[in-house]
Amino acid sequence: MIFKRKLPIPKEIKEQYPLTAELSQVKARRDKEIADVFTGKSDRMVLIIGPCSADREDAVLEYCERLAKLQEAVSDKLVLIPRVYTNKPRTTGDGYKGLLHQPDPRKTSDMLEGVIAIRRLHTNVLANTGLPTADEMLYPDNYRYLSDLLSYVAVG
Repeated sequence: MIFKRKLPIPKEIKEQYPLTAELSQVKARRDKEIADVFTGKSDRMVLIIGPCSADREDAVLEYCERLAKLQEAVSDKLVLIPRVYTNKPRTTGDGYKGLLHQPDPRKTSDMLEGVIAIRRLHTNVLANTGLPTADEMLYPDNYRYLSDLLSYVAVG
């Protein structure tokens, strides 16, 4: 494998693209709601809802804004987590592997720009909707770039 450049460590990316104190508090509140469901302290159900993959920020934000309105309507019964999966784990070879690998589908792969793009996407969803997200981690090290943003992680 040939490397074009070394990726910054997660701490550096988080410092360059920080989560505000206010958004950290919003996420902590939602994480508690989710934990309360999983530990039986709440009778509500958790639903992780969203498309197969997320690659266009405008479409993801529009969908998540609709989901936030729905969350208000069903908050007594459900805790909704937007599914914002930024990898395509079953794509092999030369196909599009998702936002992490190729943030601009018209350009070549760029993992650094991808890490920045997915961090920005998850941050914008939280900032615009108050809903922290779910993502699928194909590579365990990627989680550290998003650990302060994700409320649910699927292992792909």
